[in-house]
Amino acid sequence: MAGHYDATVIGAGPAGEVAASRLLARGLRVALVERELVGGECAYWACVPSKTLLRPPEVSAEAVRVAGIDRPARHWAAVAAYRDFMIRNLDDTKEVEGYRDEGVDVYKGEGRIVGPGAVEVAGQTLSTERIIVATGSDPAIPPIEGLAEAGFWTNRQATTLSELPDSVIVLGGGPVGVELGQFLARFEAKVTLIQAEDRLLAREEPAATELIAKALQADGVDLRLAARAQSVARVDAGYRVRLSGGEEIEGAELLVATGRRARVKDIGLESVGIEPQERGIEVDERCRAGEGVWAIGDVTGVMPFTHVGMYQGRIAAADIAGEEARASYDAIPRVVFSDPEIAAVGLTAERAQAQGIELASSRIELREVLARPWTYEQDPRGELGLLADRERQVLVGAWAVAPLASEWIHQAALAIKAQIPIAVLRDTVAQFPTFSEAYLKGLEALHPSV
Repeated sequence: MAGHYDATVIGAGPAGEVAASRLLARGLRVALVERELVGGECAYWACVPSKTLLRPPEVSAEAVRVAGIDRPARHWAAVAAYRDFMIRNLDDTKEVEGYRDEGVDVYKGEGRIVGPGAVEVAGQTLSTERIIVATGSDPAIPPIEGLAEAGFWTNRQATTLSELPDSVIVLGGGPVGVELGQFLARFEAKVTLIQAEDRLLAREEPAATELIAKALQADGVDLRLAARAQSVARVDAGYRVRLSGGEEIEGAELLVATGRRARVKDIGLESVGIEPQERGIEVDERCRAGEGVWAIGDVTGVMPFTHVGMYQGRIAAADIAGEEARASYDAIPRVVFSDPEIAAVGLTAERAQAQGIELASSRIELREVLARPWTYEQDPRGELGLLADRERQVLVGAWAVAPLASEWIHQAALAIKAQIPIAVLRDTVAQFPTFSEAYLKGLEALHPSV
């Protein structure tokens, strides 16, 4: 039996790290259990490497759109080397040492709950007052004939690749498929993206998804929407995917980007009476999953975003410390780091109408109402859409497809979170010239008028 802890965190991704650090700061004795690398999926195989890889071809494309600038040369070896630096060469030694120096006991190995207040890892049993499950998620692999036998890439292989492929077939038109598909196309791979639904990013506003579809096509991505992969086979050229209509597509690599599934198997939840739902571990607004057990991050299935996991880590740590903390997900921003960026927050029109909200909406083209897009590039792109509750006179949703949208969507997030009256929002002043000025134009254009 190892030492006794006030709290044991299973999973050292962003969610688990936030919880562990905040509990330590409150004076608790903390154990941190990680089966792979401290920092988790985001730091090594997802958010950090993907955004690092997206930026060089984005800069190259931006240069062409700016007056008087030639397209800069791209050097894949340098890009890959910087990517490796950013993901610490898949080495978490310094991170483990850092936590241990701060007073957190780090255990490397598969963590498993073996009963109330007990976690087993690497042949040791940790005694603990509280357990926080932050085991994250795994790629969801569709049951396509021949796929398992043929082999494939997930985000892990795509974000750590050493050599660029000549061609790639991408299964899935969600955020991962869109981002990595555009990255590979901009590094001159022939990319075919297959999406079962009739549009990309099907959970977002149709207007936004139409705009990004056009951008991907302009980069040479071959979009196959409302198409399903029926079978996969290995061939001399790499892979052959047969679609349900009989068409066959070949590519050197095959990237499966069809979503993620909460990592709940074989972690001992049944030993503490927790039965995970299909999407993950059900939690309350304090992130409590059961007596003495909290769950945070992707494993909860609430919203599979790093920033949501970190938020839940804050909530769980505060609750364990006896502080008042309750999670609310009404104003969580959602961003796809494509070019242009897609950013959204709050409800879509479809979801708002399903809740019986009487909507006022607006959609504006930025180049028609702002100076900033014209100072940013010669052929400006970008749109903003707003949704307001006519009865309560507040914003309930917003989306933007535009340069730097990830940065200025937070104004809408704050407005929705604080339920700032439309009248107050209209009376604010934005710096000139900025993309943020679009909010005033969008608020003034709400119809029916608010």
